[in-house]
Amino acid sequence: MTPLPRPVTAHAYARAGLIGNPSDGYHGKTIAVPVKNFVAKVSLEPSDELVIAPHQSDTVRCGSLQELAEQTRRFGYYGGLRLMQAAIVVFWDYCRSQGIAGASANFRLRYRSDIPRLVGLAGSSALVTACLKALAAYYRTDIPLPVLANLALVAERDQLGIAAGLQDRVVQAYESLVYMDFSPALMERQGYGDYRPIDPRLLPPLYLAYDSACAEGSERTHNTLRARFDARDELVVDAMSRLAELAEQAYTLLQDGHPLELKPLMNRGFDLRRSICTIAPAHLRMIETAQAAGASAQFAGSGGAIIGIYDDEAMYGRLQTELAAIGCSVILPLVR
Repeated sequence: MTPLPRPVTAHAYARAGLIGNPSDGYHGKTIAVPVKNFVAKVSLEPSDELVIAPHQSDTVRCGSLQELAEQTRRFGYYGGLRLMQAAIVVFWDYCRSQGIAGASANFRLRYRSDIPRLVGLAGSSALVTACLKALAAYYRTDIPLPVLANLALVAERDQLGIAAGLQDRVVQAYESLVYMDFSPALMERQGYGDYRPIDPRLLPPLYLAYDSACAEGSERTHNTLRARFDARDELVVDAMSRLAELAEQAYTLLQDGHPLELKPLMNRGFDLRRSICTIAPAHLRMIETAQAAGASAQFAGSGGAIIGIYDDEAMYGRLQTELAAIGCSVILPLVR
């Protein structure tokens, strides 16, 4: 691998799940969309030594013990440094497995992200994916998009022990609205699922709302569901199957030009999720507030952010007013 003689910068966007089951770990189907309002960026520049420069968010500086304790309870003990390090290790292992010559120059790595933390918008996977993209560009290494998504998953799941699936990484690799089928036969035969980018112009009007005060690590949800799914809990297995069916229906409706018919499907998706997960009261209030305004609503990820369809500007105005009243920011997601 011969590095470029100049710095490189790569990015990955936030992600919101529209419909379907939450990840490949349940062999299901899903549709998710990039949210280009928020982005993670990783920059590499030539250096005598390999240096990962910590972002200011990874520097602990608080005004009191209480502030430190509250910040830690809200955001956890881990920042971006471990994500960068895991991505570099996985990239190195991939290059060795592919017989790609070793790197001949070091780099200084810097990273930054404005993706709201721990509200289910895939901020961690965005940093990892952006890092892998930057490494590939720096060393002129072509990585197929399905493989890039796999590597991002390996970095978090295998290197760091984070419960995760492929949905986030596929959308961030393709930077597109994508329908994903993670059927076991496909995964076993080719090592990844069936990924079908969809023209985002087929989408109905979408809103996104999030509350940073509701931050919660996704592993709290995924670890419990994973254990129940592996134990063949009938309720969980059935719900995952039904969620996959909703994704199939939604894909057909989009292709056939009936985007607004996704509204009841999204609400049904939330109902199924609620049937197998304990929903935090603050998260449930977001859903109920949006639905009371006439919009559809379901979680964009693990919780703390919701996404849905609104009918017109008047409805969007109600969403902004009523969700702001409970502490939520409301935006129009940029999906193309």
